[in-house]
Amino acid sequence: MSEVLFANSDSALGSVSGEHIPSELEKEVRLIYKRSPLYAKRFPLHNEPLNWSCFKEIPLLSKKEIVERGHYAFFTDHLEVERGLEQKKLEYESTSGTTSGPMTVIMEEGWWTTQTQRAYRASPILSTYADKPYRKCVLAPVGCSSNLCPYEDHPFPNRYFDGTVYLNLSSDPFAFPETEWDRIVMELQATKPEVIEGEPVYLSLLARAVKRRGITVPSVKVVILTYGKASLQHGKRIQEAFPSLLVDLYGSTEAGYLFVGEAFKDDSVVIDDNAFIELTPWRSTIKDTFQIVVTTRDREAMPLLRYHTGDIVSRLSTGYRILGRESGLYFRKDGSLMTVADVDKALPSSFACWHYMLTQTGDLRWDFQYVSDSTLDHLELEASLALVIGEGARVNAFRRRSIPPAASGKFSLLKPLSKV
Repeated sequence: MSEVLFANSDSALGSVSGEHIPSELEKEVRLIYKRSPLYAKRFPLHNEPLNWSCFKEIPLLSKKEIVERGHYAFFTDHLEVERGLEQKKLEYESTSGTTSGPMTVIMEEGWWTTQTQRAYRASPILSTYADKPYRKCVLAPVGCSSNLCPYEDHPFPNRYFDGTVYLNLSSDPFAFPETEWDRIVMELQATKPEVIEGEPVYLSLLARAVKRRGITVPSVKVVILTYGKASLQHGKRIQEAFPSLLVDLYGSTEAGYLFVGEAFKDDSVVIDDNAFIELTPWRSTIKDTFQIVVTTRDREAMPLLRYHTGDIVSRLSTGYRILGRESGLYFRKDGSLMTVADVDKALPSSFACWHYMLTQTGDLRWDFQYVSDSTLDHLELEASLALVIGEGARVNAFRRRSIPPAASGKFSLLKPLSKV
């Protein structure tokens, strides 16, 4: 029986003996079965050492199944959850889930902080901040970045937690009035952060606000792009205002942080201490491109075993590149794949924008909407994008004042037609 392919380092997996799965992986699988009654109900395990054939029979866990079963299915007694929340031993967050409804995620107190610390230690750039106090500002969808209510005007001190300031009070940065940007920029200057973290579109618009006000924030050494997929356009605009290192930190509310690397360098690595990540070959026509299946590590509340995230990664000689959600990738009729990276390369060298979205509106028709300070040459832009899409595609470009996010506050860069 062939082994499952993992993105983790060999040292993270532990020793391997014959047909048996690596020791550290088996240890985690047994702990997850012990901590959550859900998995024994889905697939009972024997007491003998696990071999690969048995491990592969453990059914994949999907986001849809978590939503349908509900978070209580991970616990022996739902009162245990209620008591844990009341006593602040447990915390909860909501994430977008599926079309069936939002997903409630239960985590033990301090779990996310530990996840973040481990992620920092796995990054040569962020490791400096893993074990010392530092100042950070966060600008992201409110539901993703904190428990702050988006409908209340929290004063500055109430948005300052352990050296971190949460800058925005609502989601959709295109809807922020100039007075809101005035406040955000002022708080950024007052905090003097070493690190800024946020959704790439939010940070791109922060860069616009900073440049318009003629402000510099020399304290910033690192900008972390997370919560959403970044375009090279976002990266360039951010670095114009904050000439610092850019880090790509990838994960999800339910699974934690999974990959970290320098942004746009294709050198992301697995955060070994946070999760085991299986690589499932995706399409035979696309070499070294995989679906990822996650097993969380050292997690007590709602541990995930063989969780199918729906995300796609590409393996390169330098490391991994996160391609994004499977539903957000486009396949040409010849079977070749088009991603955000391909769109970035197709944009003319003179093109500059704060944000864009390429949307398929018909079989061969696409709309390219962008937010920029000036109208650009649409003929060159449309021709360049049509060429990379191929198949006789027709592209119409539109300059917009704003591009609304999804209800979650997150943005899409590439939106092909839904395949039913």
